[in-house]
Amino acid sequence: MSSNSVKKIDLPIFGAIDAFDEHESRQRALDHCNEIMSSKPAQDRITWAAQHLPSNPVLSSSFGVQAAVSLHLVTQQLANIPVIFIDTGYQFPETYQFVDELTERLDLNLKIYSSKTSPAWQEARFGQRWNQGLKGLETYNQENKVEPMQRALRELKVGTWYAGLRRDQTSSRMNTPYLSWSGDRWKVHPIADWTDRDVYNYLNKHDLPYHPLWEQGYVSVGDMHTTKPLHAVDHRDQTRFFGLKRECGLHEIDLSSL
Repeated sequence: MSSNSVKKIDLPIFGAIDAFDEHESRQRALDHCNEIMSSKPAQDRITWAAQHLPSNPVLSSSFGVQAAVSLHLVTQQLANIPVIFIDTGYQFPETYQFVDELTERLDLNLKIYSSKTSPAWQEARFGQRWNQGLKGLETYNQENKVEPMQRALRELKVGTWYAGLRRDQTSSRMNTPYLSWSGDRWKVHPIADWTDRDVYNYLNKHDLPYHPLWEQGYVSVGDMHTTKPLHAVDHRDQTRFFGLKRECGLHEIDLSSL
């Protein structure tokens, strides 16, 4: 196609759009969607996404420190939405209790996914990979977090994935968009621009709890073996994965590859 030629392609939400190539058209559409979302409150972002984006939505949750916000916010509008929880088998006892508490209170449609190989069997084969440097951590996370999430997204035939990522959580999330789009699947971050104060206000307004370990100084909660309270480290980024990395890879999944 010459540099001056234009083709017409059909994109969800917008119908036919003239552009020089499909990638450019998709990016323009996505930029426009994010511009729309930026002017809406979080509740309206969910409403808009539910009306315009593909069916078979899911909400993922680690049931971390501030998880009650997204769980309550999304299920108020999408009552029976599947809530995906990736269970590594190494969560804190308080996390499992938190899962039970919120599942009952919010009547969650909980879907639990785990590695196909048990934690004990993995340790017998590989040892404690989280103590084997960055490469060990990455292979552990791939088997216990990324692959189970990929499987969940495939098996549930997900069209739209809601998640509670926020830009001020970590430096790695500073550019989190309200919407991302890959292949035929969309990902929605309704509270991407929320601050800790916004979270506190929402929890307080709706009488929702923080994770039980919040009161013990945990600002982020994952597996027992790779999570530390804030007072035990020099920087917030060191509260997870010994400071070697911040993301487990679950939210870096390429949706077009599923």
